[in-house]
Amino acid sequence: MGRGTMGTVTEVAPDHFKIKTDSGDLYTIFYSVNTRIMKGGGGGQRRGQGGDNETPANPPQTIKASDIKVGDAIAASGEIDANAKSVGAVAIFQIDPERARQLREMQANYGKTWLMGKVTSINDAKVTVQGGPDNATHSFLADENTTFRKRREPITLGDIQVGDVVRAEGAVKNGTFLATAVAVMGAPAQRDNSAAPAPQ
Repeated sequence: MGRGTMGTVTEVAPDHFKIKTDSGDLYTIFYSVNTRIMKGGGGGQRRGQGGDNETPANPPQTIKASDIKVGDAIAASGEIDANAKSVGAVAIFQIDPERARQLREMQANYGKTWLMGKVTSINDAKVTVQGGPDNATHSFLADENTTFRKRREPITLGDIQVGDVVRAEGAVKNGTFLATAVAVMGAPAQRDNSAAPAPQ
């Protein structure tokens, strides 16, 4: 989330929200008439067990800024000014509490059970990536048990190049992150979508 931040709303105003991030920082999220304000999205929210088959993934719904209240979890993407601790938001998502808990758990486990980022160097079996919630550099080691894939195809460590975006899963052993599975993330998914709706 290089160009975004997430936290709990502590103040609501006509042109901004104040949020407290998990690390305890206070950020001001500025919004305007051009900011997209939404809630929901993602397949992780099941609304009832019954006949909900048509909509396995809830599309995000547009909401008004006034729908966001103190205590809500929101994620904002846009231009971050780290010195001023502010974001000029292009989009703001209101996150349901369960999803917010999952995201926080994922962020807390970053560097412990998973890593993700852009490869900046490869040194023998040690791969250094930049990314994650802190947008810092982290390294992982591969060994003979590490599996590699790109999309669904198996690959080898030799196929990974500087500039690739990878996600590694594993655990920290003796202070080093040892990867059990490494996936090279493909290009953003919009390519596939644009190919799909051909027949009109």
